[in-house]
Amino acid sequence: MSQSRARKKRMHIKRTKGKDVEQNRQSSPFSTHERVTKTKRETIERNFTKYKKQRIDE
Repeated sequence: MSQSRARKKRMHIKRTKGKDVEQNRQSSPFSTHERVTKTKRETIERNFTKYKKQRIDE
């Protein structure tokens, strides 16, 4: 399998300068990205108001 262009650049820097770029990455044992999904009630309320007929008062 071929290597990506970014990986080739990292390997080149490691070979020539002896600097490992991957060591600079912050690593944590878990994802720091917060994932929030809607609850069942929120989805029901959203669909209720989304498909509800709009009253036009004139």
